Formats: sequence, C-alpha cells, structure tokens
Amino acid sequence: MLPTVKETKDFLESKLAGFKPDVALIVGSGLGGVAAALEKTLTIPYAEVPNYPKTTVPGHAGEMRFGELGGKKVMMLCGRSHLYEGNSVTEVVYPVHVIDALGVKTLIITNVAGGINPQFNPGDLMLIEDHINHLGVNPLVGGIASEGGVRFLDMTQAYSTRLREKLEKAAEELQIPLRRGVYLATLGPTYETPAEVKAFAWIGADAVGMSTVPEVIVARFHNLEVVGLSCITNLAAGVSSKKLSHEEVLEVARLTEEKLVKLLSRFLAAL
Repeated sequence: MLPTVKETKDFLESKLAGFKPDVALIVGSGLGGVAAALEKTLTIPYAEVPNYPKTTVPGHAGEMRFGELGGKKVMMLCGRSHLYEGNSVTEVVYPVHVIDALGVKTLIITNVAGGINPQFNPGDLMLIEDHINHLGVNPLVGGIASEGGVRFLDMTQAYSTRLREKLEKAAEELQIPLRRGVYLATLGPTYETPAEVKAFAWIGADAVGMSTVPEVIVARFHNLEVVGLSCITNLAAGVSSKKLSHEEVLEVARLTEEKLVKLLSRFLAAL
C-alpha cells in the first residue's frame, strides 16, 4: 500500500468507528441526489481527507457518504476527478486505491454519457457491457505495477458478468428499461464533433463520456468486481441537431435519479 493511501485509509477508519463498507459507489455528474437515499449517513467532505483529490465540476458534491442502501453498507463517492480538470491520471484513480485499501471488493460506477446508439433516448439507463479507452492514457503506465499485481492486465471481464446479470434481473423486476452497450471515454472537456461520433459508432461505441475507464482499470488491477451504469443525458453530436450543454446534462441526470435509486436498492438487496 502506498504511504499516501495508508494515511487516507487510517484517517477514514478513525472517522468510521468500525463501519466497514461492503460496496463502493462512484456517482457521476448530476446524480448526487442518489446520496439522499442512504440511511444512517456519515458525510466527510473530500477537502478534509488527507491526500484526496478535489473536484471542480458543477454537479459533483465533493464528499464521501457512508451509510446503508438495500441492506448493504455503502461507501458513496459523490463526485470524481477528471483528466480535463488538469488532474493527473494518478489523482483520477486515487479513490479506487482507497476503496481497495478499505477492504471493499465490489464497485458500482456510474456516469452520465451522450447517446451514440440511435435507439437511445435522454433519460435511458445503459448497463455498461464493455468500454473503449480513447483517453490516450492508462493508469497502469509507470510504477503502479511495481507495487504488486499484474502489469499486463486481462480486461476481458472488465465488467462482471455476475453483477450485470443481477442488475438486469433487478431492472426486470422493477420494470425499468435497461439499455446495454459499450461506453467510450474521451479526454474532454469539449463535446465530440459529429465526425468523431460517427467514427466512434463505427468502432462499436454506444455511448460516450469523459470518465470511468481509468477507475475501472485500476479496480480490476486490485481485483475488484465492477458493474457500471451510464445515464444517457443527451444524444451525441450529429445524432441530434440540438446544441449540447452541461446544464442539460445535469437536468436530465436529476430527472433520472429516482429510478436509479430504485434500481440500485433492489440490486444491492440481491447481492
């Protein structure tokens, strides 16, 4: 364990007073209202946590919440760091090292994304079946593998089949439509051009965003079991003629929160 991660872990454990989370949940832009569903909540702002990266993006609360959802003890990260904020990839994935250090072995990762698949609509939820790394960076480059673990990491099962099946079953029970597809991550902060979106569709992407992939790579490095959900907040450039804006992304995300909470609660109860 890196010394900085150990310091972060020790600080959090001193605050948690014996609370040991079963599951970690990373919440994407505008989805912070999901945190309101937690019971018996302890909130710790990122700014108080030693070595922890800050977030500057509207729609990201910048705090950890520990509590219960669906009968499981949950560590919820309300907000994340992005490469486009000027952060290093080491900072972006630091929370995942902390999750692992706390002994959590199940990670639910959410994001907001633009729909590339023409069958998708704003407000849809997409179960991430696989991803394409178009960021130009990989968090395992350099010294991380020397800390232990596999350098040439197999990503065939980046997203757990077992967890995807449980999430699909929960959605079916709740009669919540659940799309399935491939998530592609770009650097941002600009939205994609219509030509880029056309190219991404050609290589197999169903949705596009600016996060998630580095965190999933490091989660698999630590052998965490991962499941991912994208909230489709808009149609990507060229799929629709509508001008894209972060305000629209946040608004659609807020409207999706209620069904996301129901789905996650049912899913967690089944784990």
